[in-house]
Amino acid sequence: MKIRYAIGVAMVMAVFAQTQQLAGAGILPAGVKAFRDVAYVENGHARQKLDLYLPAKSDGPLPLVIWIHGGAWQGGGKEGCPPLRQGFVQRGYAVASLNYRLSGDAIFPAQIEDCKAAIRWLRANAKTYAIDPDRFGVWGSSAGGHLVALVGTSGDEKSFDVGANPNVSSRVQAVCDFFGPADLTQMDVKAVPGARLKHNDPKSPESCLIGGPIQENKAKAARANPITYIATNALPPFLIVHGDIDPVVPFYQSELLFGALKAAGGNVHLHCIRGAEHGKGFGEKDVTEMVDAFFARWLKASGKAGAEAVRTESAAVAEAARGNAQGGGLRAGVQPSGGRKITFERVRTREGVNGDGVLPRDDFLDK
Repeated sequence: MKIRYAIGVAMVMAVFAQTQQLAGAGILPAGVKAFRDVAYVENGHARQKLDLYLPAKSDGPLPLVIWIHGGAWQGGGKEGCPPLRQGFVQRGYAVASLNYRLSGDAIFPAQIEDCKAAIRWLRANAKTYAIDPDRFGVWGSSAGGHLVALVGTSGDEKSFDVGANPNVSSRVQAVCDFFGPADLTQMDVKAVPGARLKHNDPKSPESCLIGGPIQENKAKAARANPITYIATNALPPFLIVHGDIDPVVPFYQSELLFGALKAAGGNVHLHCIRGAEHGKGFGEKDVTEMVDAFFARWLKASGKAGAEAVRTESAAVAEAARGNAQGGGLRAGVQPSGGRKITFERVRTREGVNGDGVLPRDDFLDK
């Protein structure tokens, strides 16, 4: 039986400080240059910083993929950056990975305000870093999936655009949402049998995010829901990927988002991974190639957005069967010390994919 350890915010940050060291000279792929801990809010909170990765050599303005981490809005950090580890920079993208204030620092809407402030900063400084300001995509998982979905659906919601660069747009041109919440008040609807996390609890991550029990603060919860803004905003294309036996964020959450985007005439693709849990089973080749193709279509090619709603599915493959084969997990060929590849599952575990701020010690430690 596993012994579970509650990891506080300070301990989480210490863990990610170690991960950041791994992301230094020993990990950074050849031909990639990094700008780390860049403040996107001048004299702001310690969490209001981002890392930016660029090709050492490039011929012109690059499309940008922005990673927004998960961790139940309570932990996690920018150092675990799948787009970097999957080789997006080598394929001609700029990659940014950002931190934002956690719910222990400030309640909602601080988190989305920070994400949008970072997007505005990146767009305002696009020329400096040879980034194309008209080709921004966001990608995130779990709590990060919630935030990228909210970025996508609230593009014209000015109440979230606070601080510097007020006249710079925080809209994006593509959204990749991995198993993010869409409606906080329905998080316990269609939960898988035996789900450990009770979202309606006053101490749940969702309740901590908005500053009170979600069922007693429905107006506050609605303001944090990506589906709230769909009818009143222009929508970028969405790719939504979710496991059907996710015990933390029910698959129904992505069905809700898909249905709302479809009803609004949005371009949306919902991919279900049968047998996948919360962040486990997402390293298959078909999924990584799907993400690659999605960003290539909308950020590199001249994809035409329109009313296209598609549902697909695949089956998860056990990690033991997949092993470290090329194409499974994060396939940039980048390895930490000791030669072990960092799989998507390992990155997700280090972000606290259980969604309650509790990390299983046996899952966290390298085997």
